[in-house]
Parts: sequence; C-alpha cells; structure tokens
Amino acid sequence: MEQKIILDVDTGIDDALGIILAIKSGQCELIGITTVNGNVSLGKATENTCKILDLLQAGEKIPVVRGASQPLLRPQFFEHRIHGEDGLGGALRDVQVHTQPAVGFAPDFICEQVLAQSGQVTLVMTGPLTNLALAVKKCPELVQHVKEVIFMGGVVTEYGNVTPVAEYNMYVDPEAAKVVFHAGFPQLTLVGLDVTRRVLLNEEHIAALGDTPIGRYVKQSTSDYLDRYFERNGIRACAMHDPLAVAVALDRSLVQTKKLYVDIETKSELCDGQTVCDFQNRLKKEPNMNVCLDVDAEAFFARFIGALKA
Repeated sequence: MEQKIILDVDTGIDDALGIILAIKSGQCELIGITTVNGNVSLGKATENTCKILDLLQAGEKIPVVRGASQPLLRPQFFEHRIHGEDGLGGALRDVQVHTQPAVGFAPDFICEQVLAQSGQVTLVMTGPLTNLALAVKKCPELVQHVKEVIFMGGVVTEYGNVTPVAEYNMYVDPEAAKVVFHAGFPQLTLVGLDVTRRVLLNEEHIAALGDTPIGRYVKQSTSDYLDRYFERNGIRACAMHDPLAVAVALDRSLVQTKKLYVDIETKSELCDGQTVCDFQNRLKKEPNMNVCLDVDAEAFFARFIGALKA
C-alpha cells in the first residue's frame, strides 16, 4: 500500500528539494502540504511551495494549506542569509505563481486528515513544529491516530547551526517542540544535524541531474547555499537536511536509529533550543523518540538523484 504523507514545510531551498523528492519518488501519496513560518514568512513559504508544485506540474493534485504565521510565544527569526530573501536562492524569483493555496488552517487540516485515515498518515515536518503543536493542543487524541511523525530538527552529538548548541528549527520555536516531544506519539523520529550533515550535495551530484528543468532549478537554487557552506565549513556542498527527512519516510533502512529520551531547552540564556538527549538514562525517563545516529549517504544520493531524474 502506498505510504500516505503530509509534508509540513517552511519552504526554503532544502524544503523545496524535499517536496521534489516526495513527488518525484512515486513512492507516496502526498495528501497535502502544510506551510509554516520559519526560514521565511508564512506568505513566502506558501508562495514558494506553490511555485515548486508549478515546476513539477503537480499543483492541481496536492492541496497547499497555510498554517502558523509565527512561533507559539516568540518573535519570528528568518534565515535569509542561507536561503536568500525569497527563500529559494533566487531560482524562481521572477516566475508567476499559478497554484493557489487551499482554504483552511494547517493544524485543522492535519487533525482532519489523520483522524479520517487513522493509522495510515505519516507526518514529515521540515520546519519549526508550530503547526503540529497547535494540532496536538486542539486535538490531543491525534497522537494515537498518526502512523509516525518524522521531523527534521535538533542535534544530539554535535554542535548547532544557529547557536553553538541549537539547530534552526528547534531554535525558532522550542516551545512547540516541547509540546510535540511530550505529546506521547508512539512513533516519533528525530532526523537531526548528526545525520543531515553527512549527506552533502556537491557539484558532482548536481551535474548528475543533467540539463533538465529540475537539474537547472537545483543548480541555481543551491548556488549561494554552497558558497555559504564553504565559508563556514570549508567544503563546497550543502547539507540535505529536509530531503533526508523525506527519504527516511520512504526508506527507513537509510538510517540507523536508537530509541532515547530527548527534551528541549526553552529557558536558557546560552542553550535555548538545544535538544538534550539522555544517552545514559540519567533522567530515568522512558524513551520518547527514535534518534537518527547514522546514515548511508551513498544510498541516499542514489535514491535522490534517481528520483529527480525519473
């Protein structure tokens, strides 16, 4: 049976690649894409999502539903330096948008779809967890009806990418993450920087996509992203944060996970947004999520490039 997925995105460069992978893979039924404030504003994230669906000629098949325009308690915190002012590295800046968002509110859409298809829907979250936190607050029984929640966020063995300890999605709305972490989801999977930094898209991968509309889009959208990564890390590549979360939904064998207890810091001057993983069970708490600790990068890129060339 084809996997049913709702993608929740704050569409910047890597969210867009995740959307493209989900659609081009042909391995899932994408029953909707929900948008959230994050890398860019809610309006821009929604527009970018619609542009990507236009690029793939998939706008009529997949509803795009707007969600939260700001974090639960905090001011907005955008990532324009990495994703550009438009969120897609300028790749589709002058393209007219044809796909229009559906009527509705993302948390309501998530609740309705999950309850109507109990045990069948996987939620793949590649932005801040605001929409899911709002859905859980409105409909606590949601947690018993979701097949799995896979979220890109956090880091448990390495350093952050916004502060020394915090990953971007967790830093933007740690209060939302705390709601999700403690909601009681039977299957919750963290795809963090520990593994996403090991799947680095380089110029060789981009060349392998060929001179096609998608190949040209990927090359243009990631150009500045590669430069920023080189400035910080000395490697001309970019981490495939969000596409890896999508890929994990399609093929669990790409990653190795361990069931652990993870919480998030929300009240620290230095460590806000830090995902704290209790590897040694010092807190004596029941494990609450599957934490990705290793990844087969070669297998990921075979799948990613194969799908985008299909």
